[in-house]
Amino acid sequence: MLDTVDKIHFFEKELNYIQTSEYLEDLKTLISLLPDYFFQVAASSTGKYHPNFALGEGGLLRHTKVAARLAYELLSDSCIGDKYNQREKDLMIIALIMHDGLKHGIPEETYTRVDHPLLVSKFIQEHKSQLKMNDEDINFICKVIESHMGPWNRHPYTKEEILPIPKDKYQNFVHMCDYLASRKFLDIHFQDNDIID
Repeated sequence: MLDTVDKIHFFEKELNYIQTSEYLEDLKTLISLLPDYFFQVAASSTGKYHPNFALGEGGLLRHTKVAARLAYELLSDSCIGDKYNQREKDLMIIALIMHDGLKHGIPEETYTRVDHPLLVSKFIQEHKSQLKMNDEDINFICKVIESHMGPWNRHPYTKEEILPIPKDKYQNFVHMCDYLASRKFLDIHFQDNDIID
């Protein structure tokens, strides 16, 4: 069983992407609440929908790190980043670190839960008393997490629409980073679950 220090240590590099100290403390709290399986399972239970680096043990963690890194790099480019203030940048990166936090549900199930974005959103709302950020910031994070699946928002069997699609620039940005991090042509190298620069 992983303890709080272990969980936070996995995101040591990504914590440096957050510029607002209050948000940094809240992110550490949220990371510490993630289920142990998040740090161990593959990003795709079938292996069909993610690149090689996101497969196998720790694949979901590596996928998450790539999504957050893509956001950080894109937001560091003034042509892209200047469209957002620091609060928005930090909150979108926090959302990307948390977006797949309950991908297999609670308790853990064998396969990906189609509604996992809603589960994460509810999970964050349920723990808001442990956070310093205000309701507006929490709602921002939850809103962009809920729509991160983009057009893959329907139940695979019933075809019922169960997730919102991105509607604003923040939801679109978070979806874009998650989408790019799942492209099979990406060849990102890791050492001990950290991206090699």
